[in-house]
Amino acid sequence: MKTRFTLFIPFLTAIALIGQVAWAADTDVVRYSKKAAFNDVRDDLVIAIQNKGLVIDHTSHIHKMLERTKKDIGAKMTVYQEGQSYSFCSALLSRKTMEADPHNMAFCPYSIVVYTTAADPKTVYIAYRRPYRPDGSAASKSSLKDVENLLDGIAREALGMKKK
Repeated sequence: MKTRFTLFIPFLTAIALIGQVAWAADTDVVRYSKKAAFNDVRDDLVIAIQNKGLVIDHTSHIHKMLERTKKDIGAKMTVYQEGQSYSFCSALLSRKTMEADPHNMAFCPYSIVVYTTAADPKTVYIAYRRPYRPDGSAASKSSLKDVENLLDGIAREALGMKKK
């Protein structure tokens, strides 16, 4: 019988890779970084989400979970100094994407992560997954691009970057 920790190992491995892999511009994950204090960038990210009129539904403290479970699964490495994920949704964009294709529900809620690695705690990263379905209709692709633009705008605002 598998324990809940055994079932959790693939998830933990995927989370750990986020901090170790340099993502190319054309991947499914968009990542930005800035030399700054984590708390400042985290607070700016929360404000950027709220500035869009959105409500954060859930905050996951990923770095704490990894540290808390490290011993239980026999891991030794500390991946993150800090690391949180914020989940939220836009009623307007979610409706648009799901009216275009009901299967787009898989993209809701949206999430953005903010983290520092244990190896470089002075660099704060903000990342999100691109919502994209290559098999989607033109309307579906267009609505998902709107979601990506929202996520990108939030990430850039939080880091004080210019919009695309």
